[in-house]
Amino acid sequence: MKSILLVEDSRFLRRANEITLTKAGYQVVTAADGEEALHLATTTAPDLILLDMLLPKIGGPQVLRALRNDPVTARVPVVVLSSLPQSNEQKLKGEGAVAYFEKSRLDLDNDSQALIQIVAETLERQSVDARKKVYSAGSSGDDTRNGI
Repeated sequence: MKSILLVEDSRFLRRANEITLTKAGYQVVTAADGEEALHLATTTAPDLILLDMLLPKIGGPQVLRALRNDPVTARVPVVVLSSLPQSNEQKLKGEGAVAYFEKSRLDLDNDSQALIQIVAETLERQSVDARKKVYSAGSSGDDTRNGI
């Protein structure tokens, strides 16, 4: 089961998205602020992080930079959840986010299918990229098993 760290300061959105993602088959850990997010990202090893930008204690952009600069979390895909205009999308992707999701697209009455779709697509891309790396490492002619 894939695990997701959901970072959202709104108790209502955090709980609604946690329920939606759990019903979709994901294991969900939640954080209400940036400080808690950084701690949980390093201690729970999530497969994906959904990160709000406007957070107490440590803001989302600072959390994103810290995640990218930490070797433990640098390769974990981060999908930004934000109420901010989409004009910020390129800047955030340049800082390490793999996708941008506007909260206005959340349809809580229909189990937020758009959010589930972006999570599934991001995890699938991560899985494909990992398989490509394993394949290319294995096809180099070197035997990578047992450190040989």
